[in-house]
Amino acid sequence: MTQTLSIDSSERLQLSPLMVPSRLLLGPGPSNAHPAVLQAMNTPPVGHLDPAFLKLMDEIQSLLRYVWQTKNQLTIAVSGTGSAAMEAAIANVTEPGDVVLVGVAGYFGNRLVDMASRYGADVRTIKKPWGQVFSLDELRTALETYRPTILALVHAETSTGARQPLEGVGDLCREFGCLLLIDTVTSLGGVPLYLDAWGVDIAYSCSQKGLGCPPGASPLTLGPRAIEKLHQRQTKVANWYLDMMLLSKYWGEERTYHHTAPINLYYALREALRLLAQEGIENSWQRHQKNAEYLWEKLEDFGLTLHVEKQFRLPTLTTVRIPEGVDGKAVARQLLNEYDVEIGGGLGELAGQVWRIGLMGFNSRKESVDQLLQVLPQVLHKP
Repeated sequence: MTQTLSIDSSERLQLSPLMVPSRLLLGPGPSNAHPAVLQAMNTPPVGHLDPAFLKLMDEIQSLLRYVWQTKNQLTIAVSGTGSAAMEAAIANVTEPGDVVLVGVAGYFGNRLVDMASRYGADVRTIKKPWGQVFSLDELRTALETYRPTILALVHAETSTGARQPLEGVGDLCREFGCLLLIDTVTSLGGVPLYLDAWGVDIAYSCSQKGLGCPPGASPLTLGPRAIEKLHQRQTKVANWYLDMMLLSKYWGEERTYHHTAPINLYYALREALRLLAQEGIENSWQRHQKNAEYLWEKLEDFGLTLHVEKQFRLPTLTTVRIPEGVDGKAVARQLLNEYDVEIGGGLGELAGQVWRIGLMGFNSRKESVDQLLQVLPQVLHKP
């Protein structure tokens, strides 16, 4: 007879209902969600093919087109975090041997390189120091040199706080006959984006930053040129779960079962997108910019240095140079443990050199900045 494993008495006494501390999340993500979004998550689930849920999926698609400023029919939310949407973007338009040119100026440029290589791409890179961006002339030279099938750029580099200008890049890609794929993980909802006007062919994002939603339902969009490449593939998409040929049948008119969607996360995403549409996307962009500039001014008043040139800074995420002689990890730890305020540390080449402060979605408010500013000097000057 098989013996059932059990919890011993000492472990049983430690079990209690879930309790987590209330934090102000001002790191690189996730950010705090609006109370209405959290309430939406508590709505009882229906079936993933229920007519009410299919209608909600349509609403999500329409709202995502609005916040991305695109008419792309194939615009969905991937069941997974932003990295799943990133992988979906790469997997669907990349075939073995395709030349994929990646602009690397931070941690997530390197992740694009890794993912594209796993799908058999002939990956080429252009690089800039972390915190800088690529000029149109630099991109033109790279396209002339490598003649890629896909140019992949990070619009909002989460590791550096830098915003890559995209005006004119789509025209450049059309001149050289390649697709433009962009990472909008830390920009969607909080930074101006005009996918159609800028000629972007593929874009992806996440739910837990500028959209102000918990992680797990991640936007992905493919334009007409990307769909044409998808349909002309000589090989199947190597990732079954993220195959848009299959997913489009679930999100499209056919409504063919593909997987069980994370229903309550889609409830939350729909509510977050509704709030954003109610505010107005341009108003959201202006709110993020206004609150970021307030933060920048106050940080500089404290004598702190910001890592990225002002014209290229993200309003959603600010990188602050850690002063010489200051233990950056200790400061972040004290803010979290003593004041319930989270900020992030540096990644990759910027590890130990910067803090990352996020003002995204619901958290992009003057009150959030003031709460941080009230306690940060106390921690910085603590012996």
